[in-house]
Amino acid sequence: MGWAALHDEPGEILFFQVAPGLVLGLFDATKFDQDLLRDQQTGGASGITLSHNVADRASVIETIDELVRAGGTLLKPAQEGAFGGVFHGHVADPNGVVWEIAHNPGWHVDPDGTVRFGPQ
Repeated sequence: MGWAALHDEPGEILFFQVAPGLVLGLFDATKFDQDLLRDQQTGGASGITLSHNVADRASVIETIDELVRAGGTLLKPAQEGAFGGVFHGHVADPNGVVWEIAHNPGWHVDPDGTVRFGPQ
């Protein structure tokens, strides 16, 4: 998705700086359970979708393909969304986290990362 790893602790957690002052950490599922002090096995994230928005429809397809090649599981191929004018698809990463890869022509991201709704 164009993010460079900020820090990778193999088999434990991978950090990405996704915006100024904002870091996303993706735990290995087993390590996540240990961090929460629970004995159960995590079955993957539930009820959560992380969305990565891209510049155009072609980038939706390309990004989904890259994620699948990297070990993700295709859940929903790129297609028109049911609402909002979005073109998107979904991929689960190896820990079961669902990623929506989307293009929405109704909004854009400024170079400084500010999201704006409506025309540019």
